Amino acid sequence: MEWYHYLLATGGGLLAGAINTLAGNGSVITITILTELLGLPGNVANATNRIGIVAHSVAGMGAYYRNGMLRLRRSRMMIALTLLGSVAGIYAAMQISNEQFLGFFRFLMVFMLFVILIRPERWLQESDLSRGFPLWISVPLFLALGFYGGFIQMGMGIFFLAVMVLAARYSLAESNVVKITVSALYTLLAVLVFQYNGLINWPAGLSIAVGQALGGYFTAHFASRHPRASVWAYRVLVVVVVLSILQLFGVPVLMSRWLE
Repeated sequence: MEWYHYLLATGGGLLAGAINTLAGNGSVITITILTELLGLPGNVANATNRIGIVAHSVAGMGAYYRNGMLRLRRSRMMIALTLLGSVAGIYAAMQISNEQFLGFFRFLMVFMLFVILIRPERWLQESDLSRGFPLWISVPLFLALGFYGGFIQMGMGIFFLAVMVLAARYSLAESNVVKITVSALYTLLAVLVFQYNGLINWPAGLSIAVGQALGGYFTAHFASRHPRASVWAYRVLVVVVVLSILQLFGVPVLMSRWLE
């Protein structure tokens, strides 16, 4: 890596950390940097990307805890199920190429955009857990989310928020707290497995991790204290999904296309 590669990786990580904390899919930025700018193979980029995710998740948890928002007692089952599913996902990532999934992923993101834009008021309401969340729905759903996160990670934050807000009826702000906690736990496990198999490029991963930790901490601090944090999180979510769709369908929206 040249010196400017480190700067670009850290800058991209900073932006990805902020996006991941408020919405999700910041991995579109970091995976593009790792593959197109730094030239890492897809499986190595997928593994290396997890270092930054751990960094921004832990930093975000620290900011939420400092502001009294890290309250996870009623989310323990969801967290446990997601972690269990992630074990199978991490194993799958070691066996098959995640590139095979991307053709389906682009259409899944188009569907998610419609879900986000229809009745946007659902994303801005406070937590309402009075009706509960049936086990026959929650168990397979969170196992599937965990599998997906362990397997490919990209887009996991958006899908997790959709389930938490629209199905479990958590507020967007509280959903983000649960999301980064889950991400920190299962991604740490993924890093250990990928490192054991020699798939992590540490110079690239740590450069991105520095930026993601800073982005995650300061964005979580903002989200904890700003009264309109959910509104901003929703706006960022819409923008991220639209840009992700453009990128997946071949429209160059990331600077790394011209920095090779």
